[in-house]
Amino acid sequence: MDMEQLYEMLRNVQEPKGYFFNADKDWVFDLLNGLLINKDRYGYMSCPCRLASGDNEKDKDIICPCIYRAPDVDKYGSCYCNLYVSKDWNEAKIPHIYVPERRPPEKMY
Repeated sequence: MDMEQLYEMLRNVQEPKGYFFNADKDWVFDLLNGLLINKDRYGYMSCPCRLASGDNEKDKDIICPCIYRAPDVDKYGSCYCNLYVSKDWNEAKIPHIYVPERRPPEKMY
């Protein structure tokens, strides 16, 4: 699967759920490239903005879309890496503020 195919597949699945790709398509494609690299590296698409362990069980929480996406988008209008955003975020109706890391420190190592 190439980035364009991944983009279309994820867009078609996620938009009906209210999750949109960041309007900055270059940013989105950099992140999608990271997802594909991680899929080749680990066998699963772990979040490219976080350090994966290579253990699928340990990294379940950061397999994209990660479990932190929904609360991040609900609270900030964007997920941690700004891949998935709300419609209001894309339309600049809400401020683009820093999204803090929700992943517990003990899961990061």
